[in-house]
Amino acid sequence: MRIALTGGGTGGHLFPILAVVQEIKKMVAENIFQVPSGEGTGVKFMFIGPKTIGEETLANEGIDRKIIMAGKLRRYASLQNIFDIFKIPGGLIQSLWHLFWFMPNVVFSKGGYGSVPVVLAAWIYHIPIIIHESDSVPGLANKFCAAFSWRVAISFMEAAKYFPTKKTALTGNPVRSSLFTGNKEAAKQLFGLSGQKNVLLILGGSQGAQAINDLVFTSLLLVASRCEIIHQCGANNIELAKQMIGDKAPADYHLLPFLDEEQMRQALAAADLVIARAGAGTIAEIAALGKPSILIPLLNAAADHQLKNATEFAKLGGAVIMEEMNLTPHLFQNQIFSLLDNPDLMKKMGANAKQFAHPDAARLIAQEILNLAKT
Repeated sequence: MRIALTGGGTGGHLFPILAVVQEIKKMVAENIFQVPSGEGTGVKFMFIGPKTIGEETLANEGIDRKIIMAGKLRRYASLQNIFDIFKIPGGLIQSLWHLFWFMPNVVFSKGGYGSVPVVLAAWIYHIPIIIHESDSVPGLANKFCAAFSWRVAISFMEAAKYFPTKKTALTGNPVRSSLFTGNKEAAKQLFGLSGQKNVLLILGGSQGAQAINDLVFTSLLLVASRCEIIHQCGANNIELAKQMIGDKAPADYHLLPFLDEEQMRQALAAADLVIARAGAGTIAEIAALGKPSILIPLLNAAADHQLKNATEFAKLGGAVIMEEMNLTPHLFQNQIFSLLDNPDLMKKMGANAKQFAHPDAARLIAQEILNLAKT
């Protein structure tokens, strides 16, 4: 059996795909799903899409990788839109070529601009397609690709109104099972934590979040007086971050460009409080681990989807929302310290966050992919 995978250019698209792949492998290995006779042994995977951060994890999972051109349609005026239009037909031709030689039984798309050529090529070949939408407001790619898909999985009930009812189901956002296996002692060894203070995990996403980085740098000495900090700043921002901090970094501050799977699971295990953007993947991981959080939605995100994601999540009382335009170092410090000073509230926030989790999301999507592969 052969399964093609596709998605945009960020970790938010890649990591849920990996969670589903791991679940498919588990279901086949445990004979929960039997590969039809004549299909060979096991399942072969191929990821087709633009370059993305963290894609070395594809090789770790034994997933073949094919890079294609992909044009991004921005919702704002940009000359780059003109150049990117010409990438779309090139990406379609590349996708047709790769799919022809691989000829999968099914295509799983996580959305994003990089998925469009692959979905179109799969539709031309009459290959079954299932797409997954992480956000409460779908992106342009998934709105377009839904017309060609057989099934649509969503993470927020709010997104259901954008897709055909008959082929849409609420599954939640898949989370890698490995993230549940971290422990604080291993985290201490990995990051060099002292274990004497509360641990603050600050996530800028796979591409980094410069506004959050700037806030951290300006409030670092204030916050580090109470916390050990694990700060993921983004691979593109690491050199600038080092320059801005210089020799002022306290011993309890741990700066990393990107957290691989091992680092993420240990960082989440160690964290007493998480500060992050409000991407759907990040929210899903915070919820799954039951971590209290402060969410800082991306300003001017497409259709303001991060603020809507955060608002849906915060309704249960698992997170505090701080809007980027109102943030100052002292407000940031005060919000962190007020939570750390109230451990009962933190515990309650963690329990509330877990109510938002969909622990069976990867299994549900994996089952549907395998069912479509049999058609």
